[in-house]
Amino acid sequence: MTSFTVHSLETAPAGSRPLLEGLKKAFGFVPNLYAVFAESPAALQGALAIGEAFSKSSLSPVEQQLVAIAVSETNDCGFCVAAHSTIAKYIVKADPALVAAVRNREPLPDAKLDALVTFTRKLVEQRGYVAPADIAAFLNAGYTKAQVIEVLLGVGMKTFNNYVAHIAHVPLNDQFKAEAWQPKRKVA
Repeated sequence: MTSFTVHSLETAPAGSRPLLEGLKKAFGFVPNLYAVFAESPAALQGALAIGEAFSKSSLSPVEQQLVAIAVSETNDCGFCVAAHSTIAKYIVKADPALVAAVRNREPLPDAKLDALVTFTRKLVEQRGYVAPADIAAFLNAGYTKAQVIEVLLGVGMKTFNNYVAHIAHVPLNDQFKAEAWQPKRKVA
């Protein structure tokens, strides 16, 4: 098995060090996924840029985290489900029942948020080839055409992150362990 390095500020390529320093300043630690991204300064910069763009979408911070959890759960990414569950519950103050429902593939008690999560999962599972009725259901729940595109932005961001986490077998940071999650399907 190919081993990937969880870089520190000392071991990261020079082009990644300022980005890792910024993450440490923002979070108080460097999430291990970004420490793996540091192998490629371009990939780390891209991951941070797309995350920043998604954070500026018209979706609320809670909605953004539910999208991130839904994509990560659908893609069987234990690292990202745990990380975004932590962010959702402790940083953006999402209702823990909403987070648990997404993690467990259960209906959400809020119809609009349930439509968001359902639409997100369909985008991932069907690789973007959703039926017109799926888009209509999302729009009829109170979302906009711009938010269709913004959900796709979140799907792209998280799919990239999920796949890096899968390939590199990124270990969970201690800060995320309270929200540890195991994929339902057998993964390599």
